[in-house]
Amino acid sequence: MTRRDIITAVPVAFADDGALDLEGSRAILRFVAASGNEGAFVLGTTGEFPALSFDERAALTRASVEELGGRMRVIVHVGAPSLFEVRRLIAATREAGATEVAVITPYYLSSSEEGLYDFFREVSAVSDGLDVYVYVFRDRTGNFVPAPLMARLAALPNIVGAKISGEPLAQVAAYRAVVPEDFVLYTGSDRDLAVASDSGAQGVVSGISSVLPRPFRALRDAAAGGDEAAVARAQVDVDTAVDVIQGDMARMKVAYAALGVPAGGVRMAIDAPDAAAVAAIEKAVHELS
Repeated sequence: MTRRDIITAVPVAFADDGALDLEGSRAILRFVAASGNEGAFVLGTTGEFPALSFDERAALTRASVEELGGRMRVIVHVGAPSLFEVRRLIAATREAGATEVAVITPYYLSSSEEGLYDFFREVSAVSDGLDVYVYVFRDRTGNFVPAPLMARLAALPNIVGAKISGEPLAQVAAYRAVVPEDFVLYTGSDRDLAVASDSGAQGVVSGISSVLPRPFRALRDAAAGGDEAAVARAQVDVDTAVDVIQGDMARMKVAYAALGVPAGGVRMAIDAPDAAAVAAIEKAVHELS
C-alpha cells in the first residue's frame, strides 16, 4: 500500500506578553493527539523554534511526549546553528523519552557541502537509539543539501529520512533516486499529500493539519481508495485550508481560537491577520472542521 503519512507540525502557545504558555501548548497537543494523524513534528518552524530558549524547548519536548506518546509518533526537532546546542537538545530529547528527531541544516552562516556532511556525521555519532531526519529548508537556512550529499548522509548510522521544505516535488524525486528504498522522505508542502508519493515521498509534514486535520485525512483516504472523483473533492478542501491558513502561525492561532483551543498568540514578528482574513479563517473552521 502507498504510504501517505500526515505528520502534523505543531504550533506553540504564547501569552500576550510573549511568555511561553505551557498549558496552552498542552491544549494544542491534546487537540493534535485527537486528530487521527500519524504523527507530530514538534519544535520546528511552525513551533517558532528560533525564538525558544533551551529550557523552553526541553519543557515542550517533555510535554509533547507526555501528551502524544502512545497515541502517535513524535518527531522532535533539535536543530540549532551549532553542534554544541544540537548535542544538548538531543540529550534532553532522549531524556524525555522521544525516539525520533529532526535536525535542520546549520543556518545564518553559509556551510560547504563538506561542512554539512561533517555536521550530520557528528549528529549521527551522538544519536544511537534515535531515528534522525535531515531537515532541508534552503529558504530559511541559506544552506542546501544537493542529492549527492543526501546520498552520503543517508549512509550514516541513525539517519533514516529527510523532511524537505520549500522545494518542488522534483527535488524530492531527485533525493529518492539516490537514497535507499527504506529512507523516508517527507515533503513540507501541505497540498501535495495525494501526489507526493509519485515523487517518492511517504507523506507530508503539515502545519495546517494541526488546526484542520479533517480535510487531510479525507484526502489521504480518498487517495488510498483510488477514487479520482473523491480525491478531486477532497483536494478542493485541502487547497481551501492551505489558501486560508497559508502555513502562518498567527492565522493558526485564530483558527485555534475559533475551535475553542487556548493557543494564545505568537512570539516572532509575524503579522496578525486582518479582519477579512480572520473572517475567512473562521468560515473555513466552520466548514472544514
